[in-house]
Amino acid sequence: QVQLVESGGGLVQAGGSLRLSCLASGSIFKVNTMGWYRQAPGKQRDMVATITDGDNTNYADSVKGRFTISRDNAKNTVYLQMNSLKPEDTAVYYCNVDIELRFPSIRLRDYWGQGTQVTVSS
Repeated sequence: QVQLVESGGGLVQAGGSLRLSCLASGSIFKVNTMGWYRQAPGKQRDMVATITDGDNTNYADSVKGRFTISRDNAKNTVYLQMNSLKPEDTAVYYCNVDIELRFPSIRLRDYWGQGTQVTVSS
């Protein structure tokens, strides 16, 4: 089975920085697109940033210039560097990974991390 483990969330003052990490492990042949999503109380889960296996990135307008997504393919890990944090960034952040499986058959599947809380105080 495949599992994602997130880390790096916490409480930070406005203007501060955090770096989130998400490690994928299990029966993985290849990790394709990886991304970060967030969900604030009472709101839908929205895309924050994605990165393809070709290192093409996409960001939500609200985080452009402040957040940077990156990946380490050797470690099956995706990172989200968050700078100049604002109170409106407060949410639960979820890692999402598209994984290619080869055994017992070739398949693509989405996996979600457990979520990590990011709280930015004024």
